[in-house]
Amino acid sequence: MKYNFDEIIDRSTSHCVKIEKLKAVFGRDDLLPLWVADMDFLSPPAITEALLERTRHGIFGYTVPNDGYYESIINWLKNRHNYEVKQDEITFVPGVVKAFAFAIDVFTKENDKIIIQPPVYHPFRIVTQSLNRQVVNNPLILENGRQRIDFDGLRKIIAENDCKMLIFCSPHNPGGRVWDEDELKELAEICYDNNILVVSDEIHADLVLSGFNHRPFVTVSEKARENSITLMAPSKTFNIAGIVSSFAVIHNKELQKKYLNFLSPRELNQGTIFAFTATEAAYKHGEEWLDQLLDYVQKNIDFVDSFLKKNIPQIKVIRPEATFLVWLDCRELGLPQRELIDLFVNKAKLALNDGTVFGREGEGFMRLNVGTPLSNIGKALENLKSALSE
Repeated sequence: MKYNFDEIIDRSTSHCVKIEKLKAVFGRDDLLPLWVADMDFLSPPAITEALLERTRHGIFGYTVPNDGYYESIINWLKNRHNYEVKQDEITFVPGVVKAFAFAIDVFTKENDKIIIQPPVYHPFRIVTQSLNRQVVNNPLILENGRQRIDFDGLRKIIAENDCKMLIFCSPHNPGGRVWDEDELKELAEICYDNNILVVSDEIHADLVLSGFNHRPFVTVSEKARENSITLMAPSKTFNIAGIVSSFAVIHNKELQKKYLNFLSPRELNQGTIFAFTATEAAYKHGEEWLDQLLDYVQKNIDFVDSFLKKNIPQIKVIRPEATFLVWLDCRELGLPQRELIDLFVNKAKLALNDGTVFGREGEGFMRLNVGTPLSNIGKALENLKSALSE
């Protein structure tokens, strides 16, 4: 089946965050929304049909995940990532952000130090601070248009601080890096040897672009396997973020027991009818849709890169290796961050993510969501070109 990702879908009546929150976040609501990390594409028809079929039953009582739910996850991870898991190593969690917040509650105490690697997904910082833990930054190094982990900096931080956890973003958001196996092994070694638990957010694992291969952190070594919690979901992959469908995989039985001892009494590992239904349908029937989506996203990224090189060479694309998010290096424009935001919002009428949301290392950057029809991307870039010329 050929899927039409060029179709413009009216989302204005669907109560979506990227439209409803424009006024609150940007001060105006007449913007082209290219910020929140969901896509403007219809989800795979198989998911819609599965949800409709379940709805037709008409009774929505208490539910449990069936074998088909677990089998869909197990088979997907094996076939897509060569990652073998067992049913009893999987647990539903009500969102990846909530899941690493639970891990912070379980495995650390107030004032403990937690490492993050900015610029990085902002809830890593916000949730950690909100739970009265200390954030320790080990900034990534941007080198030749590609981010890398500062292992020397990480070792120095660990030598000077009693850190308990590292929250890891793989693939990386906002930079789009797909980490190499050697990098993952080194990170696993350092954290295991220093008793620092790795919580690996791999929600973008399935959105790896052509030429790259996502390696789940847990698979690179025994130390990684014994000292990590992996968080995944079909939500970003199949554009079903509004259906809370995340899950955690934990191989270390002691870690799993502690985690479940927190979740179970609070029923935080109890999923919903639609979460189980959508997950099973996505992983069983969504692969063809996903492959076509990735081709489309790659073309959008190529278009952005080509357009900027030709028309606005001061803005550089940090080419993502995964995700539908593009990290734009705007530093050559020479604008303070406030003026950079004003350029995008008030002059170009575009809603992108301010780079500093991801840490001070994001100053001079903006994050662009290209998970939208190409016509929207073209309009956005023409707006930006006109705003700069004026």
